Amino acid sequence: MTGRQRVALIAHDQKKDDLVSFAKAHEVFLANAGIVATGTTGARIAEACPSLDVKRLKSGPLGGDQQIGALIAEGAVDLIIFFVDPLTPMPHDVDVKALMRLAIVYDIPMALNAATAEALLLHAEASLKHGPEK
Repeated sequence: MTGRQRVALIAHDQKKDDLVSFAKAHEVFLANAGIVATGTTGARIAEACPSLDVKRLKSGPLGGDQQIGALIAEGAVDLIIFFVDPLTPMPHDVDVKALMRLAIVYDIPMALNAATAEALLLHAEASLKHGPEK
C-alpha cells in the first residue's frame, strides 16, 4: 500500500460509538486518507472529527454496504474498518455478507474489531513510511 490510503468506515448501531472513538484516536492518519463511510456512521465521524473529509454514502440497510462493495470492485478502496456487532441480528445481513465476500475476492484488508483495525493501521502507516514489503 503506497500513497494516499482509501479507507471505508462502517459500524453497526451498537458499535458506532466505538468507531467514532477509534477515528478520533487515529485522526492524524485518517486526515491523510480518502474516507468513505456509510450514512449515519459517516455523519457521526465527521461531527466528532472535523478535520476529516468523509464522503458519506447511504446507510447500510439502504444500500451503503452495496455502494462500498461497488467501490471495492472498482479498485477504489484499500482497506475496510467495519465494527461489527455480533450479538444483534441485522436485517441486511445478506448485504454485509456480500461486502465481506467482495473484500475477500479483491484481497482487501478488512478489520471487524478495534484490535484488528489497530494492526491494519500500523501496517498501513509503516507501508507509507517505508514502501511496500518485498
